[in-house]
Amino acid sequence: MKPPETFSTDRLLVRKPRRDDAAAAFAAFASDPEATRYLTWKPYTAVEPVADFLQARADEWEQEDGLFAYMICLRGTDTPIGSIGITIADGKAVFGYVLGRAHWGQGYMVEALRYLIAWSLAQPKIFRAWAFCNVENPGSARVMEKAGMVREGIFRRYHVAPNISPEPRDCFVYAKVR
Repeated sequence: MKPPETFSTDRLLVRKPRRDDAAAAFAAFASDPEATRYLTWKPYTAVEPVADFLQARADEWEQEDGLFAYMICLRGTDTPIGSIGITIADGKAVFGYVLGRAHWGQGYMVEALRYLIAWSLAQPKIFRAWAFCNVENPGSARVMEKAGMVREGIFRRYHVAPNISPEPRDCFVYAKVR
């Protein structure tokens, strides 16, 4: 089962990644230690590895399930300001996202996440839409809440954020189910 390759919200165009998105992604978020602080990867120091990463994500769209990554662009542009991904497996959809700091606090990620949650739960085979964030990341927690998810609890020592520590960190888990 594949999600739509592109979708629009009131203010966004969200589409499959392309290799040529690398320079814009690098500038907007992929090289920023603050934007990547709670993620599973360290900030990139060069554009070419970002291009390789985006090419790999674009290639994954050929499979029937698994990870599907998107680039988030402001409507009327084709320049990525962030990324959101959905992984579909075993009746569940899990989301991950990153947004360039210049666009924090404007509701863009809420729009993209809200759309993917609605799409997921409209699929007969998906019964759970969920995500998690570091307990020290209130901005991400608020995104999930505004997108309609409910905090279910804490996963103890669940996620390694190498920009903070090599130790697994506690995470809030949020979900919306049908």
